[in-house]
Amino acid sequence: MKIKAYIESVFLISLGIFTSLSLPPLNYLIINFFTFSLFFIFLINKANQHRIKKFFFLYGWLFGLGYFGSNLYWISISLTFDQNFKFLIPYTLILIPAFLSIFYGVISFFFIILKPSKVISSFFSFSLIFGILEFVRGSILTGFPWNLIAYSFSSQLEILSVTSIIGTYGFNLFCITLFTSPSLLFLGKLKYNKIIFGFFIFLTISFYVYGNSYKDTFSKTLVKDYDYKLRVIGSNIGLKRFYENTDITSVLQELIKISNPEASDKTIFVWPEGILPDIYQDELIQYSGLFNEKFSKNHFFILGINSRDTSKRIDFFNSFSLYDNELNLLDSYNKIKLVPFGEFLPFEKILRSLGLKSLTNNYQSFSKGNERNIIKINKGEFSLKILPLICYEIIYSGELFDNSNFDLIINISEDGWFGQSIGPKQHFAHSIFRAIESGKYVLRSANNGIAAIINPLGEIQESVKFGQSGYADLKDVKKIQPTIFFKYGNKVFGLLILLYILFIFSFNKINNERS
Repeated sequence: MKIKAYIESVFLISLGIFTSLSLPPLNYLIINFFTFSLFFIFLINKANQHRIKKFFFLYGWLFGLGYFGSNLYWISISLTFDQNFKFLIPYTLILIPAFLSIFYGVISFFFIILKPSKVISSFFSFSLIFGILEFVRGSILTGFPWNLIAYSFSSQLEILSVTSIIGTYGFNLFCITLFTSPSLLFLGKLKYNKIIFGFFIFLTISFYVYGNSYKDTFSKTLVKDYDYKLRVIGSNIGLKRFYENTDITSVLQELIKISNPEASDKTIFVWPEGILPDIYQDELIQYSGLFNEKFSKNHFFILGINSRDTSKRIDFFNSFSLYDNELNLLDSYNKIKLVPFGEFLPFEKILRSLGLKSLTNNYQSFSKGNERNIIKINKGEFSLKILPLICYEIIYSGELFDNSNFDLIINISEDGWFGQSIGPKQHFAHSIFRAIESGKYVLRSANNGIAAIINPLGEIQESVKFGQSGYADLKDVKKIQPTIFFKYGNKVFGLLILLYILFIFSFNKINNERS
């Protein structure tokens, strides 16, 4: 029995590891048809053997351990830059995947608790429970929606167009069902099994056809020229600037060189998050002399820079800031989705007594902003409304905005915390989904990551590749009507949940289906 349990454990962990190969940057999504089907067949067989229900939590947990352990290892790289955190590296390599795997354990446990007596209804139950728990994973606590199965389709833009209707969580539910559907061909020979399998293949083809039509409609849309062009900067300035008292002037000079300003060109420069070390938002004006040499009244700047509020107590913020060419602060937004341990320390009083602090600053934790306000740029007849997103705020589907009156999304990020790993590439993939969901252009400026301009189809119009420095320009746009998901958000996902529940009850009543 011990040997069998060991083999089963290795099998489930291996399924999780192989599933990771479907994610960016590899995107071998064909693997999921095998791993998800085998996982579902495994659970069905164990259910038919009347295994103890608490074992089912372990089955899902082992699958999740293989999955998260192999695709989130890069989180531990962020701990290599500060000697105080290096001792935590072995723990993060184990504890973070182990924690996230709990959600997969709950999926398997709920499956056996709620498992209907019919194969097809069990199939829909498995997909529904999986889809709902993935939504929960991305929502509770601070939310951690990294690496949903849906991201395995990040290279299939025509199929991804359907996220403009059903959103990422709705598409994730579809993906789980699609990847599990081949199992129906091996769990009985009834015509319903084949019909359901064929239906989801047909649905995939339909999404592809819809995507092509959506693309054709977009290509025929009239082009609108901006009076100002937006120049998105990609840089590779090392993180040592936070630890070695790097001269701010040298960082600014490098950014100015990459930006390549022309005095006569009306340009809005977008620089990355937290690019300037040891300086606050209100102190940047000290370097106006350096800017006056290169920039003119035709220029604006957007960058990530820390700010502080001393009105009641000292609060620090990670801020998205808009300046004019004379470095007058015109508008700003304080980040509301903070990274645990990176930007704030949970249980700070206790952990600081043990010598720990947040990674990205040398003082106290960042404070959370009140709301995500729209950044407005007005100059003469030119007007632009920007939805600001700082770093991993881009990964939250359906939680980006309450005010939908904006023209485009700008995401600024510092991806150097994850080195040369797959982390920055996975982070970038989220921008593609947000562009399609919202039907808006996404402009991404990153240090040590991927900077790009992504159109509402999810196409990368221009980019600065990972590991390189440079810029990408946006001068004109094509405007599309607000997407269904843009209007209703994850309410669409709620409707899909109701539809799946209907499927479960309907197929459970079919008398001639055999388990």
